[in-house]
Amino acid sequence: MIHFFDRVSKNPIIAAVQSLDKLDDALDSPCEIIFLLSGNIFNLKEISYRISSKNKGLYIHIDSIDGFSKDTWGLEYIIKNISPDGIITEKNNLVKLSKDMGVFTIQRLFIPNSYSLENSISSIKKIRPNAIEILPGIMPKIIKKIIKETKISVIASGLITDKYDLDSSLDAGAIAVSASCKDVWYI
Repeated sequence: MIHFFDRVSKNPIIAAVQSLDKLDDALDSPCEIIFLLSGNIFNLKEISYRISSKNKGLYIHIDSIDGFSKDTWGLEYIIKNISPDGIITEKNNLVKLSKDMGVFTIQRLFIPNSYSLENSISSIKKIRPNAIEILPGIMPKIIKKIIKETKISVIASGLITDKYDLDSSLDAGAIAVSASCKDVWYI
């Protein structure tokens, strides 16, 4: 299994698949990693197989997978039976549980204002996920602040639609950019 940081060093663009009709496009793209933001209890195993057969990393946003309980049992089922390369979640308790199970864990954070920024920084310092994904990703100043204060790797995500957005996020210190925009996958 290739580690997350090795994959993003090869290609810092991550294909975020919000709809399964985009999965084939992501599989054919040069992206090394796929963030799966869609799926359900019935198709997750097949999706996992298809992604691993293309030698791409699979990181499952468990909060958006249908048919699973968003608790210890659902998380444990996904980790043991689907075997993703990592877990993405917005929930502090699932970040901790996932890390305790030895799985690479990305905490997803929405930062719409300064209050949520400060709360997010505080949470990151306590929970210490392996990496964080911040949305929207077009906030270079905020990316720099989070990296400086937490020393945790940042993935910029959301509203990234062109080379300028990509370069701004990476120049601010993000290690990768997650985008659902197919055009960005080929930059």
